[in-house]
Amino acid sequence: MPEHLVERARRLVDGVAGEGRAVLGVTGPPGAGKSTLAAGLAAALGPERAVVVGMDGFHLANSVLEARGSRERKGAIDTFDDAGYADLIRRLATARAGDAPILAPEFRRELEEPIAGAVVVPPEVPLVITEGNYLLAETGQWPRARAHLTEVWYVDLPDDVRLERLTARHHSHGKTQEAARAWAHGSDQRNAEVVAATRRNADLCVTLE
Repeated sequence: MPEHLVERARRLVDGVAGEGRAVLGVTGPPGAGKSTLAAGLAAALGPERAVVVGMDGFHLANSVLEARGSRERKGAIDTFDDAGYADLIRRLATARAGDAPILAPEFRRELEEPIAGAVVVPPEVPLVITEGNYLLAETGQWPRARAHLTEVWYVDLPDDVRLERLTARHHSHGKTQEAARAWAHGSDQRNAEVVAATRRNADLCVTLE
């Protein structure tokens, strides 16, 4: 984990000085390393200072996507509960010492479904790190979430490396090699293009290798 990124995250914690909470957004295209960066920052800061809450906990359930005819586009911007995510980010950002812990959902890849109440965020934790594709999107309810993010970092990765990692991820979760490659270069890549258009709005651009 690059020390300059850990130090910048520490400054966000120091900025709240025991009052309130900072919320750091980590965004970028599918497979860029958002989850890895968020987890690494949280580990470097320790559980008393940082908790990760993923946007993917707001995936719509597969049954809902199937009813809408959107199952084959899972991961597209309209297959998330953006209003629910924005509400949670507001609650996390405005929480104060003495409030009850906030429960957040978590996406379980082995199930391909979100699980409610899987992440506990104690009120005394000064930094929440939230990661996901659409944190800088300008449509729907995403801007309402962005308004409560202290900073948003955009994570980038060369396309050839990113697509290779995405293919391997999909294959490891049960898709055939051919289907994994098709999803990475099809649905995921279309989503990546939507995300890339928001890069200009980031507070910091991070290039991973």
